[in-house]
Amino acid sequence: MRKRKWTFRCGFTLVELAVTSVINLVLVLTVGVLIVSGHKAWIRTYDSANKKIKQDAMTTTIAFGSMGRKSNRLNYTIYKVSGNTLTPALPKTTDPQEVVWGDAVEFRYWNVPLDKTDSHELMDVTKMATAYALFYLQNGELKIDYGPYPPGAAPDEGGARNTSGVSTKVLAENVSVDLDLGVGAFSHTTVGGIGQGAVRINVVLTDPVDQETIRLMTGTLLRNIWPR
Repeated sequence: MRKRKWTFRCGFTLVELAVTSVINLVLVLTVGVLIVSGHKAWIRTYDSANKKIKQDAMTTTIAFGSMGRKSNRLNYTIYKVSGNTLTPALPKTTDPQEVVWGDAVEFRYWNVPLDKTDSHELMDVTKMATAYALFYLQNGELKIDYGPYPPGAAPDEGGARNTSGVSTKVLAENVSVDLDLGVGAFSHTTVGGIGQGAVRINVVLTDPVDQETIRLMTGTLLRNIWPR
């Protein structure tokens, strides 16, 4: 009986190579699509989190809050603005409590150290502040004027906005007030005509590219009271 002779060959057939190549190509394309999709998603997330209006909103929130916290509760003013004229915003009714709105707010604070000539380093009781910061809207920009106090942003009874010795910083661009509300950008609550030191801002930021909007509503509490 003849024995069958078996022959073993090493390697792959053409069909096997073709199938393997197709599988590898599909895997490479799949991984490539996942990588590209993931990258695009990351870019969208990054752009969304770092859009200028969101940076402006954060900058405004920090500046407004920090300035209010270091200002004198007994010596701040919310103004109505007409051109370059500032007029203190007053209650419109005789109600004991009322929310008063305005177009600008002036915070007054101390930017100098305590009086070193005094043995106890006490603050001069005659100085209710040594500097001011005026938040206001102008041509779609939210700005701050920094200057010395006195004279402040305007005379006590109102008048032309002070521009002498003033430095100005733009906090945000493309800023507006919600016309449906019919009120200004800043407000506080008065009791018996006197502000209680909790000042709020309510504005709308708009992206000029895709028209996305952010409503910025925040407040700050003026904690310092001097003189007592």
